[in-house]
Amino acid sequence: MQITSEGVKIGHPDIVADTIAANIIARILDEEKKMGMDINTMPHCGLEVFLGKGFCIVGGEVATRIYVDIEKSLRQTVLSLGYNDAAVGLNGHSMGVFNAIIPQSPNINIGTRADLGKYKEIGAGDQGIMYGFACDETPELLPLTYVLVNKMMRAFETCENPIFAPDGKGQVTVDYDKNGRPRTVTKVLMSNAIDYRHVAESEEIEETAKKMAFDCLDEWVNGKTEFLFNPTGEWQAVHSCSAADSGVTGRKLVCQLYGGYPGAQPGGGSVVNKSPEKVDCSAVFGARYAAKNIVASGLATKCSVQLAYAIGVAKPMSIYVNTFNTGKMPDEELSIIVEKLFDFTPKGMIERFDLLNGDIYRKIPKTLFMDDYAWEKTDMAEKLSQEAQVKK
Repeated sequence: MQITSEGVKIGHPDIVADTIAANIIARILDEEKKMGMDINTMPHCGLEVFLGKGFCIVGGEVATRIYVDIEKSLRQTVLSLGYNDAAVGLNGHSMGVFNAIIPQSPNINIGTRADLGKYKEIGAGDQGIMYGFACDETPELLPLTYVLVNKMMRAFETCENPIFAPDGKGQVTVDYDKNGRPRTVTKVLMSNAIDYRHVAESEEIEETAKKMAFDCLDEWVNGKTEFLFNPTGEWQAVHSCSAADSGVTGRKLVCQLYGGYPGAQPGGGSVVNKSPEKVDCSAVFGARYAAKNIVASGLATKCSVQLAYAIGVAKPMSIYVNTFNTGKMPDEELSIIVEKLFDFTPKGMIERFDLLNGDIYRKIPKTLFMDDYAWEKTDMAEKLSQEAQVKK
């Protein structure tokens, strides 16, 4: 049995769009903090970004007390990702910028403020269904395919080899045994735009890429592992990023949320372009936190947690736990324990995960997991184990 996960570099146009939106929210949070922001005065943001050839449109809805130079933030983001010349597909200095941001709808705003809302608490910024996932394949309690493909993306982002332009994506395929345990990497696909201004005639680009990929995949590859690089045969940097493929916020959600691993389904909408009262953002982290702690506690080896919300209502409409027949207790009983121990209200998740911290927004477009985020901690594992013992 073989399973594949897909990953993207932060220079992929869809992730560039995500990063533009996240960095604008980060800057708004920074400025709001200077005014003594708390959870009741926090800004509410939902941004969408579209990148075309040589231009960018940023739109959406924002409720805030401060002013942020959107165009300046946008250009700085694009330049920071290495897009400073049309030769690499996009130039942050000269690109056109269109600002279509409007104030947040008062009908939405009223449901997400404790002083105005019907229930006098911060309600969910929208309805939706979010999922979190964990399994015991890796120390990170994530699917091996997802971990490996993301390690490969980070390696190509940080290699400092100028022949590899910012835009790129890849896939890693792992062979699993009959018990569902990973055995080896069978196939690796890496596509990366090539900046031919930095390539000597004798340069063996594919061999360089293969060595970089296999070095970061380490003991999981062997002499039989297949490697594909730029399968069309050519990918020039001048025809990369939005010069060749538009970028849109949220379009790489499957890659960001577990890489398409079976059972780890995505839900809701884009994560990184929304302020955290919107549960598309915060509940993705809350559900992952619960699932990871369940696996860390030893109550299951694989777990998915579903959270469903109604707009303006703080608590989830439902909580569903699925351990894929690996649980040490019935899923129904585990769902009851999770509801008891975890605070899945927007306020609870914002405070536990420090989601009014602009620096978090600067990081999450690159990776939602596999970092020192609060939702990646396993500090609830012992409490879960204790509650499970009480249930016996």
